Amino acid sequence: MRIVLSGANSTTVKAAAQFIKQGHEVILIELDKERIDELSENLDCSFLHGDAGKPSILEQTAPEECDFLFCLTDSDQVNIITSLLGRSMGFNKVITCIHDEDLLPLCDELDLTHTIVPDRTMSQYLDNLVRGLDEIELSALLKNDARFFSFIVDKEDAGKVSELELPDKSKLIYYYRDEDFFFADDDTTLRQGDEVVILTSSEYLSDLQERWHPKETDDKD
Repeated sequence: MRIVLSGANSTTVKAAAQFIKQGHEVILIELDKERIDELSENLDCSFLHGDAGKPSILEQTAPEECDFLFCLTDSDQVNIITSLLGRSMGFNKVITCIHDEDLLPLCDELDLTHTIVPDRTMSQYLDNLVRGLDEIELSALLKNDARFFSFIVDKEDAGKVSELELPDKSKLIYYYRDEDFFFADDDTTLRQGDEVVILTSSEYLSDLQERWHPKETDDKD
């Protein structure tokens, strides 16, 4: 895979090292030239000196040939701008890191569906440790062709789960509402703004993506 990361902080560097170890092609974008010189001694990847929030810089990565764009700088605003640019320029999948949870509604409005909130993820992990709960790796649960898919319910999809008419081997497992999660069955009534999680087969991912995330699909064309 061809992976682009913006911002050379500690998280990005560790992720880049893992991707390189797995045999992926990595491109790291960083504004600080001295930081690039420092990292180039240990990281076997390509470096771009510049601002990832500028189209002229992102264009140099050949967006349509890239599998992922990870926006991981320490600035939420820069990450959001870079994500929007990346999506419009044809990156296959864009991941946005934000630290301020108050910006989550904005990310939803902008249809930035792959958003990471490090503090929330860490707090959930620590809470599980205190409760004495073992963390189960997602990769251990998703075997063979099983995949998860999520989307935000809009006005058109509000109603009973059974009315969604999901494809075969697809089931809405649970949904988030008002900072809590609930299990769902066919008679569950979904509201606009609910975030739902579907367990499906990989063969249906493209159909689900086209139905609920058409903007991302259009940007690939």
